[in-house]
Amino acid sequence: MEVGVLERHELEGFLALAEELHFGRAADRLTVSRAHISQTIKKLERRIGAPLFLRTSRRVALTPIGERLRADLLPHHRGITEAVHRAMAAARGTTGTLRVGFVGALWGQLFVLAADAFRDSHPDCCVDLREYAFGVAQEPVRSGEVDLMNASFPVLEEDLVTGPPLVREPRMLAISSAHPLAARPFLTIADLAGLTMIRTPTMPDYWTRSRTLLGDEEPLPATPQGPRATSLQEGLALIAAGKGVYPVGAQVVRFYQRPDLAYVPLTDAPVLDWGLVWKAGHETPLLRAFTATLATVAAASDHPGTPDASSAVFPARD
Repeated sequence: MEVGVLERHELEGFLALAEELHFGRAADRLTVSRAHISQTIKKLERRIGAPLFLRTSRRVALTPIGERLRADLLPHHRGITEAVHRAMAAARGTTGTLRVGFVGALWGQLFVLAADAFRDSHPDCCVDLREYAFGVAQEPVRSGEVDLMNASFPVLEEDLVTGPPLVREPRMLAISSAHPLAARPFLTIADLAGLTMIRTPTMPDYWTRSRTLLGDEEPLPATPQGPRATSLQEGLALIAAGKGVYPVGAQVVRFYQRPDLAYVPLTDAPVLDWGLVWKAGHETPLLRAFTATLATVAAASDHPGTPDASSAVFPARD
């Protein structure tokens, strides 16, 4: 006899009753009537040709044939459900791998927290984190190595798109602890005049002017220019050796303490804004969903950009 394919309501009704072993709870689970569950099971048993459940006034139990049917059907039902969910996620564009580049310890921390939260809500997605050195600019985004990465603003290239600022931090001057200015409780932008500035050779001029607080001069001043640094650690080593200075964000104080370095607050410097950057025309639903998760994580995290960070990062000096 041709049994045919199980209808969806038969499959779901049988599996719900097989798990609940109670007609009322199975009906509530499927938001149908108890009579509907009873009629569905009777119809299915007629098609199978044998009882699937033992029913008494006190209990419901699976028969051996019912046990076997449940064991055979359950993995297929799960597979079908997962396949449908994957198809729906693919239609929304929220599956696959998102390659995320990060620069700096703070952003590594934020991205790890965001990736964990994102995987909880998007189990079919993979977030691939890749660390880069300071000074790489946005080349990993341009080359397609990553889909997005963090950057300190401004980012003015026309082929790149930036999101809103996610971290705002006070600026400090990184300076050798042996330098006379290291003992000052604070500095101003005017105090930077005449100081040798460490260079970041791969960054555009407009970014260097903004980051080093040199103003809008065109071209960049020829002197005083210090040695080139291709990474943060290299730059800090040069600064500690007295080869130059460099304005940094308050996050550096937390993550890169050294006894031969001092970080002095720059009281009149504008805050340093950080956010995300990606290639123009390459925004996807997956990228948008991840950036929204990261924004939530950044807002809830304790980092130097929080309103009370100045008192925590810049303790009063005698």
